[in-house]
Amino acid sequence: MPFEDRERLLSGTHHAPHSVLGAHPVRAGVVFRVLRPYARSVAVVAKGLRAELHDDGEGFFSGVLPLRDIPDYKLLVAYEGTEIETHDPYRFLPSIGELDLHLMGEGRHEQLWNALGARPMVHQGVTGTRFTVWAPNARGARVVGNFNYWDGTGYPMRSLGSSGIWELFVPSLGEGELYKFEITRPDGSKTMRADPMARRTEVPPATSSIIDESHHVWRDDEWVAKRGERAVHESPFSVYEVHLPSWRPGLTYRQLAEQLPAYVKDLGFTHVELMPVAEHPFGGSWGYQVTGFYAPTARMGTPDDFKYLIDALHQAGIGVLMDWVPAHFPRDDWALAEFDGTPLYEHQDPQRAAHPDWGTLEFDYGRNEVRNFLVANAVYWCEEFHIDGLRVDAVASMLYLDYSREHGQWTPNVYGGRENLDAVAFLQEMNATVYRRVPGVVTVAEESTAWDGVTRATHHIGPGGFGGLGFGLKWNMGWMHDSLGYVSHEPVHRKYHHNEMTFSMVYAYSENYVLPISHDEVVHGKGSLVSKMPGDWWQQRANHRAYLGFMWAHPGKQLLFMGQEFAQGAEWSESHGPDWWLLDPAYSAEPDHRGVRDLVRDLNAVYVREPALWERDTDPAGFAWIEGNAAEDNVFAFLRYDAQGSPLLAVSNFSPVVRHEYRVGVPDDVPAWHEVLNTDGARYGGSDVRNPDPVKPEPQGAHGRPASIRLTLPPLATVWLRPA
Repeated sequence: MPFEDRERLLSGTHHAPHSVLGAHPVRAGVVFRVLRPYARSVAVVAKGLRAELHDDGEGFFSGVLPLRDIPDYKLLVAYEGTEIETHDPYRFLPSIGELDLHLMGEGRHEQLWNALGARPMVHQGVTGTRFTVWAPNARGARVVGNFNYWDGTGYPMRSLGSSGIWELFVPSLGEGELYKFEITRPDGSKTMRADPMARRTEVPPATSSIIDESHHVWRDDEWVAKRGERAVHESPFSVYEVHLPSWRPGLTYRQLAEQLPAYVKDLGFTHVELMPVAEHPFGGSWGYQVTGFYAPTARMGTPDDFKYLIDALHQAGIGVLMDWVPAHFPRDDWALAEFDGTPLYEHQDPQRAAHPDWGTLEFDYGRNEVRNFLVANAVYWCEEFHIDGLRVDAVASMLYLDYSREHGQWTPNVYGGRENLDAVAFLQEMNATVYRRVPGVVTVAEESTAWDGVTRATHHIGPGGFGGLGFGLKWNMGWMHDSLGYVSHEPVHRKYHHNEMTFSMVYAYSENYVLPISHDEVVHGKGSLVSKMPGDWWQQRANHRAYLGFMWAHPGKQLLFMGQEFAQGAEWSESHGPDWWLLDPAYSAEPDHRGVRDLVRDLNAVYVREPALWERDTDPAGFAWIEGNAAEDNVFAFLRYDAQGSPLLAVSNFSPVVRHEYRVGVPDDVPAWHEVLNTDGARYGGSDVRNPDPVKPEPQGAHGRPASIRLTLPPLATVWLRPA
């Protein structure tokens, strides 16, 4: 063997180890070269053949056999105290095709997880695992794991031309094995990296990747077939947001599958939204600093265990959304940061790479391979795990070059603007790809600015010159901020903030909205939802119930974070999760919390039954104010209409007094109105001030309408009425 090849193999900088190692025809026959550190001897065995190779030192063994052709051979490798027979990894052709390489180069490989990473397979008739990794600036790459005692000397990978992909097929290696990639950086130093495409990982704080193969048999065919029958924005969509590790601390995915679907179904939510489940090293990040974009966190089980949970939710009739975090990634030196010794997944410009708020790195959305990594990741969760929707985190931080940056800390785009054109193109491609490939799936943007066209189709150009981003829904952060601000005031002061509850209708149809009361609003000193409310404990709960009644009737879809459905008083902590003890019958105040949960159940039940509350969420004709200016009374009244024009009347009284004979203008074509929900009901913990009998309109006009009804408005309550 040439000295240069020998040195490059030992130093981990050989780009073509298969050209040297393995079996190769020579003039005298066939030369066999093997690199097996710590081996005592190596022999070539084939049909009718066994030949010992010469020990060349430093783990190299070689020999020339007088053969006309390369036989179907194996290696017999003797170590101290053991001997193994194995196929030679360096006798195999590349196990990845030219089409895969071409698509990756263009950034268009929509099932990238089938091309990169560790994939168990049969190659040239031999069972093993193919390893592939993108590291275009590496001087060399090797596979290390428990199968080679974490010494990659004998497992160098080959570079597949200009693609930047390194590949090695390792025979006899299968699922469950730990592995990493040893990368030789451009400066010659080495770094041990987890697989960016790993489908399974060790339980943190351990960081190795694990070879994985799915054996889950899906039983949700009926759910998947039906989910795309009706557009999401014209369907009931009531979401329970869950942090899986702390919902019931200590439960595995499979144990959660025994409890979570039943709980969510009992409360009537149509969907759950899972805070990020992709692998992350620090539990205190709640999953928002991802290191394993293709692996569900191992804290609660295997990828198949996670599929089992999703399957159980689907079989219970519950859709599954998950938080997806393509905005940034942490700087851990075993993960994506400077993966091959250079900025690779992050932007080359340090100002563009460093996220100013979270100490993390931003992806380089303008690079084909990086964009492909993320677009394929969105598709991966939807196709492989049957996820019904992706809530995309921190979209605003992606869209603006000057996000959280001062003057001089950012560079304008080619047009002199502050928009991140690469991020815009990435989001458009991601949405278009997901919607094309996975019918019935919805994407949801957490976007907190007035960006035009977040939920507009990508091919529809807006006034700013951009096509829409292509999301299905957008979190309405303005509604959340304004409405929480209003209800946090004492009722006597609410008249000065009345417009904070009505302003949302000025822009309600600019996007397809979700109304989120999420984890972000009940943590880090913000207090729980009920604790934001003024007054004594009775008034706090009444405000809480009235607010939920207003929220469920307001145009837009609903999202409520766990613990708020039973008025937990303490803010959320990921270390212990919801205070379930509040629902223990032995606790004296248990009826107070159970009453709020009973209301949430009834809100969802009536909501699903009444198309007026969801069928025209994005259609201005589905809403009409009756009274939006009763600031002195703290009263709001409006109508919702279904597609056939059938109305539902919602009236909220955010003052602590009963309002008798309160006149509300109504359409004159409804003979009588019947109360279908009242948040002041006794079973919810209220004072049970009701309108027990059908209420008939009178010919006296009010609020610009020809007829009116007289209602008794309970204190701090919302009532819903529909045609009797």
